[in-house]
Amino acid sequence: MFFLSFLKSVKTNSSFTDAAMGRIAQGTKVLAEGGYERVFRQTFETVPKEQLLNSFACYLSTSAGPVMGVLYVSTAKLAYCSDNPLSYKNGSQTEWNLYKVVIPFHQLRAINPSSSKINPAEKYIQVICVDSHEFWFMGFLNYNGAITCLQEASQLHGTLSM
Repeated sequence: MFFLSFLKSVKTNSSFTDAAMGRIAQGTKVLAEGGYERVFRQTFETVPKEQLLNSFACYLSTSAGPVMGVLYVSTAKLAYCSDNPLSYKNGSQTEWNLYKVVIPFHQLRAINPSSSKINPAEKYIQVICVDSHEFWFMGFLNYNGAITCLQEASQLHGTLSM
């Protein structure tokens, strides 16, 4: 089963300047907290012997627009966390949380690389869960590295089509 921190009323700002500032802030956070492995373990619950294989800066497509963050690929799951907390309404209150997605490998049906038919330079990765829920990741700084890592991880689990 996958986990979403929250689904509704997410507000984002995806200007180029904000994206650049977000990347700088995210890099600073990773350095300050001891690297991606440590950030991954502090952000997500892990199982014994779970290892982080790699992490990739990217955007998650949401109904409110793209959300900048990091996609983590471990030996047990795919996990995404936004770089910054996003606001959402809880009754009359505005609350802030990081946007997180956790998908254990046994809950994945397929990981499909794709690109825009109109602009082939726009590359995406579609993740489909066994319950048919889809996630679209885009704007990778290292798209080919992400595809290679996901292919290797899927081969470890033998349950995915690519």
